[in-house]
Amino acid sequence: MVGHIKEKMKYFYYVFLALVFWGCANQLPPGGGEIDLVPPQIVKIYPENGTINFNSDYIEIDFSKYVEHRTFKDALFISPAVDGELEFEWTGKSVRVYFPQKLKQNITYVVSVGTDLQDYNNHNRMAESYSFAFSTGNKIDRGSINGKIFADKPSGIMLFAYLKSDSVINPMTNKPDYISQAGKDGSYRLLGLKSGGYRVFAVKDEYRDLIYQPEQDEIGIPYKDIKLTDQDTLFAGLNFFISKFDTVKPRMINAVMTDEYHILLNFSKDIDTSMIKSSNFLITDSTSGKSFVPNYAFKGNTKPTEMVLVTDKKFPVKDEVFVLAKNITDKYGNIFHADDLSLTLSDKPDTTKPSIAIANPPAGTSDADFVGQTYSFSFNDAFDSLSAKQGITFSDTSGKFIPYNIRFLDDASFIIIPGEKLEPNTNYLIKLDLTKFSDLAGNKYDSLYQYKFKTINGLDFTGVSGNVGNLEPGKNIYLLLQSFDKNKSVYSEKLKKNLTFNFNRVLPGKYKLWCFDNVAGSDTYDYGKAYPYKPSERFWVYPDTLNLKARWIQTNINFDLKK
Repeated sequence: MVGHIKEKMKYFYYVFLALVFWGCANQLPPGGGEIDLVPPQIVKIYPENGTINFNSDYIEIDFSKYVEHRTFKDALFISPAVDGELEFEWTGKSVRVYFPQKLKQNITYVVSVGTDLQDYNNHNRMAESYSFAFSTGNKIDRGSINGKIFADKPSGIMLFAYLKSDSVINPMTNKPDYISQAGKDGSYRLLGLKSGGYRVFAVKDEYRDLIYQPEQDEIGIPYKDIKLTDQDTLFAGLNFFISKFDTVKPRMINAVMTDEYHILLNFSKDIDTSMIKSSNFLITDSTSGKSFVPNYAFKGNTKPTEMVLVTDKKFPVKDEVFVLAKNITDKYGNIFHADDLSLTLSDKPDTTKPSIAIANPPAGTSDADFVGQTYSFSFNDAFDSLSAKQGITFSDTSGKFIPYNIRFLDDASFIIIPGEKLEPNTNYLIKLDLTKFSDLAGNKYDSLYQYKFKTINGLDFTGVSGNVGNLEPGKNIYLLLQSFDKNKSVYSEKLKKNLTFNFNRVLPGKYKLWCFDNVAGSDTYDYGKAYPYKPSERFWVYPDTLNLKARWIQTNINFDLKK
């Protein structure tokens, strides 16, 4: 009897284990087959879009598949903002969101779920943001603003809408009244807006704190403020380019001698290489009381935040020496007018010979343009420019001399500009006699550097022409043809009086055609300013990618600015 009971218990034990493992196995996604690439979707909401007299203390959203709970919290936005902490109650593919307190009366609320939402199994992001509106009063505010953000990865970029009033709008300190999020293609919609004036910014809000922080966030500035009324509830086509507007000034954070001639400077930010001049620096030996300007300053092949000074003054390593930097500019135009730092000294001898660090176009290129092409050379050490000029020759491979001009970028780099039109499909040679490129310590190579290149075949160019339609009077249109290749080649021209354009001598490839109203007259696009507010210049983007093929001019492009 006892044995029979033991057998039955053993049987039930194995059944129990089988059920447990079977249940666990069903928690996992099925093996094999194609990877699920289908994005999650919202299939049901409570309350329904457009509901009035809403008085519940929660909303509910059902999804097409299981989603990551954390990403839903990151993707959920309610505007106007609800004070306090939301509570989330999950049941399978459904979530109920409870409000911390009673909603305000006679207010239209807009709930947005952005593209940060991901499904559980394969982390597919929602393809586009989803919004719905409800009102705690007896009417829904119907105001709406839509448009598109043009960026490499627009998905998830936030739209901050501020209702204009007597107070100053500063996105760096004030949270928006209404928010939305761009979809995968950059499209967005701001819904449930009441009548009034609005200023809208597109912000790549890295910290998701609804505050624009120039140090890490990119921003798009509108070309104008928007006015919505009860009769005119929709504004379409408020488009944005986004850009970085860094306002922090650069600082010098480290200065150390790598040998008895060279001082490596490290800054807090990438610096403007056009401002690298020895006259911007002063070296002071506080022990001896003497100050002097360094002999050379250059960028070379250092990091973006670094540069090099060269001096022939010798310092006893026990002395206290300082480096003063004047009028240092970063790549965003921020200037620090004076900064000083203690210098770490060295008496190590300099034995390194100057050599070419970077040549552009790269040596051996076969697609250099025969019109307007320049040739830049950057060395890893500074040299005397007068001596270097004597060591440069430019010719074709038959020995024919090519006249040229030379422009020094700093004390270790220069650009060679042909003084005449080169021939297509022809080999050329720039020779650098390295005996003329001696550093301050007298180090140099006793050799000849030969930079060979070939110009492009003139028949391989392409082009595009057409006209601009529905142009409003008074616009000063400037057109740009911008390639999608890694070099980001750009061709530009002003629209002709007969409203036509014609881009010639274009390299084959895929291009984006766009234009802007050149209000500032600088021939470069003005991105505006967030605070103090300055509107951007209005722009339009041609809807199709232009695939321009060699030896074939694409004509009759109708760039309609109303589309």
